[in-house]
Amino acid sequence: MTTVAEIELTILMPCLNEAETLATCIDKAQGYLERSGVIGEVLIADNGSTDGSQAIAVAHGARVVDIAEKGYGSALIGGIDAAQGTFVIMGDADDSYDFENLQGFVERLRGGDELVMGNRFLGGIEPGAMPPLHKYLGNPVLSWIGRVLFRSPIKDFHCGLRGFNRLAMKELHLQTTGMEFASEMVVKSTLGGRRVSEVPTTLSRDGRSRPPHLRSWRDGWRHLRFLLIFSPRWLFLIPGTAAFVIGFLGTMFLAFGTIVVGRVGIDVSSQLYLASLTVVGYQAVLFAILTKIYAQHEGFRIPRSRNFDRLEKRISLESGALVGLGLFFVGLVIAIVQLVSWGAGGFGPLEASDALRVGIPAALLMILGAQTIMAGLFLGVLAVGVKRT
Repeated sequence: MTTVAEIELTILMPCLNEAETLATCIDKAQGYLERSGVIGEVLIADNGSTDGSQAIAVAHGARVVDIAEKGYGSALIGGIDAAQGTFVIMGDADDSYDFENLQGFVERLRGGDELVMGNRFLGGIEPGAMPPLHKYLGNPVLSWIGRVLFRSPIKDFHCGLRGFNRLAMKELHLQTTGMEFASEMVVKSTLGGRRVSEVPTTLSRDGRSRPPHLRSWRDGWRHLRFLLIFSPRWLFLIPGTAAFVIGFLGTMFLAFGTIVVGRVGIDVSSQLYLASLTVVGYQAVLFAILTKIYAQHEGFRIPRSRNFDRLEKRISLESGALVGLGLFFVGLVIAIVQLVSWGAGGFGPLEASDALRVGIPAALLMILGAQTIMAGLFLGVLAVGVKRT
């Protein structure tokens, strides 16, 4: 009798009403274990099936664990927790993935790789197995974005057949409950410095007669949203910095007079929009910084950089308040000087463009100062020590 300590591989399948294809998938997985000599188990993470999938799984020699919380990610997280193998290979129970040929995954895992992704584009996609929207747009674009944002070597981010070291994966604290779980696994493994690789695998036509659980546009957006939010540098910091620099320099240059470029004159109306761009950009930069500090404060596994560590040591409630007060004071002085100058002329009619040319930078500096003070106060809230239960 095999003991838990001897189990090397868990073949994990999330399941929600897969009675049509579940037995076939389990039999193929069991066949691989018998032929290869790998000591393993087949584990079904059932997410509330009502079609008898649980009984089918037991009848074909699989172990079943019931996962109450709904969602693809929830089922897999529960399955990973319940798995007994040193390694886990997961795949959908729709008979589209090749559970009979898993040796490439096992060899990479035995060699020390901690996440081994299947690549369907290298292994072969059966005609009709993947919708054209997914094959030519969704998967290539989302995988490209993932490689660019996170410097990942993976070229097929969303292949459902993948293997991993169970303990190494648990250390990443995966937590998304939906389809974006597939991206979270790759992103966190890459950012966490795990050994990540790919092996070719095939994709066959879905063996079910009903439509798949996947919803192309909804789930594609959830993947894209996860990739962007998990990369505040590209979503907030870089665009925000560019907006702030362009807006601030433009606002200040226009304070000295109209700028003529060719036949185009840029004046106070443009200055107003540039000031607005400055505020939005500055807010994005503050949001990126505070989000990363909060994430690290709460223990999220986001890699640190030496530049950010140095910045974090220098900013505090006090430093934020001082810088903010300084900016606000400069803007206030400009406004007071403008008011005194107006009073010296008897508070008579003002030339609108001249008044705005000075008033806009003054107002901008006061707004930036107030934003900096409030950001410093929020940072002070984050710094308050609390007892963790």
